[in-house]
Amino acid sequence: MRSVRSKLIAAGLVLGVAGVGAWQLLPAGDDGRGAVRVGTTDVVSALDPAGAYDAGSWALFSNVYQSLLTIRSGSDTPVPDAASSCKFIGQKLTTYQCELRPDLTFPGGRPVTAQDVKFSFDRIKQINSDQGPAPLFTTLESVKADGRTVTFNLSARDATFPFKIATGAASIVDKDRYPAKALRTDGKADGTGPYLLGAYKAAGSAELRPNPAYRGQAKPARARVTVRYFKDSAQLDRAWRDHQLEVAHRDMPPAVLAGLNPGLKDVRYQASGGTETRSVVFNVRPGSAVEKAAVRQAAAAVLDRSKVAGDVYKGTVTPLYSLVPAGIAAHSTPFFDTYPAPSGATARKLLKDAGISAPVTFTLGVNARGVNLAEAEEIKRQLDATGLFQVKIKAVEAWEDFQKAYAAGEFDAYTIGWIADFPDADNFLAPLVGAGSSMNNGFSDKAVDELITRTQAFSERAEAAADFRELQRLVSQHVPMLPIWQKKDYVMSRDTVSGAQYLSDGTGVWRLWELNWL
Repeated sequence: MRSVRSKLIAAGLVLGVAGVGAWQLLPAGDDGRGAVRVGTTDVVSALDPAGAYDAGSWALFSNVYQSLLTIRSGSDTPVPDAASSCKFIGQKLTTYQCELRPDLTFPGGRPVTAQDVKFSFDRIKQINSDQGPAPLFTTLESVKADGRTVTFNLSARDATFPFKIATGAASIVDKDRYPAKALRTDGKADGTGPYLLGAYKAAGSAELRPNPAYRGQAKPARARVTVRYFKDSAQLDRAWRDHQLEVAHRDMPPAVLAGLNPGLKDVRYQASGGTETRSVVFNVRPGSAVEKAAVRQAAAAVLDRSKVAGDVYKGTVTPLYSLVPAGIAAHSTPFFDTYPAPSGATARKLLKDAGISAPVTFTLGVNARGVNLAEAEEIKRQLDATGLFQVKIKAVEAWEDFQKAYAAGEFDAYTIGWIADFPDADNFLAPLVGAGSSMNNGFSDKAVDELITRTQAFSERAEAAADFRELQRLVSQHVPMLPIWQKKDYVMSRDTVSGAQYLSDGTGVWRLWELNWL
């Protein structure tokens, strides 16, 4: 798998359509063999882009919706998709302009207009869902539509803006079918992506058929696809072993992933990326048991990531000592630098110096899927063993209920995974610890926010490295989040299908259109 490089975005860079038309000469079909069956434990929290900021939802969005820009497989640079071209206007990086393709139509036959694009962004800010992507657009001040031209006015320099509008957050919706001030809840999706969404059952399955009207960067879809959503990795593994699936992705049990090898019969696999992360998020609101920084620092001092990686994940994850994972430019290891080895003595001193009596009792929320509960139990075991903490695990079965619970501050801490929206250090910091954080944990720090704003101003992303390292150091001091591990992305497939090696590469795009029967 490629190493993610830093972005080099010139202020006057123009993104133009290249190599799109040829794909549209190919017919779509599935050779009469039915749908390719894809299994995952990801959860789709909403079909409405304004109400979802999670991997499972965005994976589906990348197939049924379009954004102005997208990221090609094997690349880390945004290219036009629903747009024919995009560029910054002037040298200030505060005005970004896109020309919409002229040949896009919604499933109902109505042409896509610049007004639809404006509407799609305006409603994200207007609805401002707790589970939505509004935190990604903190610099977006206004959107103007004129003919086929869409102009984004930004409140501050933001060299990362092209990457943001290449994500599922920027999915374009039909202004005639989506409410402006509320989420759509009828279980349907009207987008212009490579696929049309047919029958959909929440937490069950999604039927996708090729969209003959699709025009954009991707190949036209060739095969119908049925996505099956499983409650946990054990169920996904069972369906795989019973040959009920042609493709399995995120996440098989750690023991299965650890046992993958080229000699397995009728099993192909791809391990890519390496930037999926998992952390403990601390609720720092007044009244929380972990409100004081010394409590969070003490927890950081005793966490043994190697035990979590080895005992729970069978070596399929790597200990992580920063919110920015290895493989992303400007990665550093401030948590290792501060706490080089788990130390109860260090934790005890931190609490004593702050005048905090032990043991500190706090609740740890966990979405009880896959090995999440085993991970939480290992964290509890480590912290409780010091005599300094009493951790009470609160397991929540449904992902949507878990999201609502942590947003409402029902846990003192909770564990959560993060998959990058785009491969830049900004995306591992701004939406997690910046103003209006998607973590909903009450953390706010002026110095952190100022550094985030400063890093976004650099068109030459390498120039932001020093500020990113300082940001990571500040996070290790305040500890609003405690990084645990990072991992690769595994895709397993049968030898009856092709294209699975292109399904996922760490860019956040789920390329179901690459799948076809052999």
